[in-house]
Amino acid sequence: MSEVSSGGRPAPQEFEKVLTGATTTVASFEERELTFLQRTQRFLHLYPTTVPFVVLLLGILLGIALNPARFPSASNFSTVLTQVTIIGILAIAQTLVILTAGIDLSVGVIMVISSVVMGRLAVFDGVPTILAFPLGLICGSLFGYLNGILVTRLKMPPFIVTLGTLSIIGALNTFYSQSQTINIQQLETHAPFLELMGMPFQIGGARIIMATFLLIVLACIIWYVLNRTAYGRHIYATGDDPESARLAGIDTDRVLLSVYVLAGLISAIAGWALIGRIGAISPTAGANANLDSITAVVIGGTSLFGGRGSIVGTMIGALIVGVFRSAVFLAGLDVLWQEFAIGVLIIVAVALDQWIRRVAK
Repeated sequence: MSEVSSGGRPAPQEFEKVLTGATTTVASFEERELTFLQRTQRFLHLYPTTVPFVVLLLGILLGIALNPARFPSASNFSTVLTQVTIIGILAIAQTLVILTAGIDLSVGVIMVISSVVMGRLAVFDGVPTILAFPLGLICGSLFGYLNGILVTRLKMPPFIVTLGTLSIIGALNTFYSQSQTINIQQLETHAPFLELMGMPFQIGGARIIMATFLLIVLACIIWYVLNRTAYGRHIYATGDDPESARLAGIDTDRVLLSVYVLAGLISAIAGWALIGRIGAISPTAGANANLDSITAVVIGGTSLFGGRGSIVGTMIGALIVGVFRSAVFLAGLDVLWQEFAIGVLIIVAVALDQWIRRVAK
């Protein structure tokens, strides 16, 4: 039985006494002081192109230290730019796919078969270049469409899809080309337009080919699309979190399909640039271009998990590949050390990306 107070009400129980005597306190949150390493991590998360830019500077300094006479010369600068032009164009296509958390192992072989289609139609089949050229571009776009359909409709992993189409397109390329190279004399006679991207320009002491300007124009266009259009924001959103993007009203399948088609088209444009770069059409050209394009994208700071990266970083990544290879070559080291250096850069870039991504968790 509870006790009765003098006013006729029951005496307060023990838990009531505790509650009545309790004081109200307001929770306070103090911001934890970040260490230098944590501040660096956050800075790199906000500005992902900082790391590749620093690596590029280090590569340039390394090249100058190894060969101060030849590395900073205009002729070596021309060589580096020429080498990275094809890699850079393919890397633009690869960047679009990797931003959606996918990967395209077929961009290199799409580039080659598109150039073969352009050349054989114009040289051997008598098709006017004004038709042969766009047919080559359509060829690249159709293979990109095939990749996109398999990824979006059958829900297959992009790695498996493009690994399969890499072999399929490679076989079709060998069959259609008959392993026959179209030389510069045949191109000059029947399709001089296809050599346009190899036209040289002398700027100071440097010799720049037209394909390098094509790379710059493409990079500017895709940069604008990614950073100034709703479509670009949809690409980032699809790669970052496809489920949230769908809930926000984005047709993620359509975005993915369009990205693979666009990657195929850009790869075909790279095929046109490749013709000018080597002065011929070879079904075996660009053997390492596919892996080099992935290398440029990863080193350039684009996350393999999607949703983070930039075309600027990709362009810096392509230059890093060219600069390190040039530095190793001019140092008189064996070619295998070029591949060793690039392999180390890839592992470091992916490890750094994993570390930076922890900020968002």
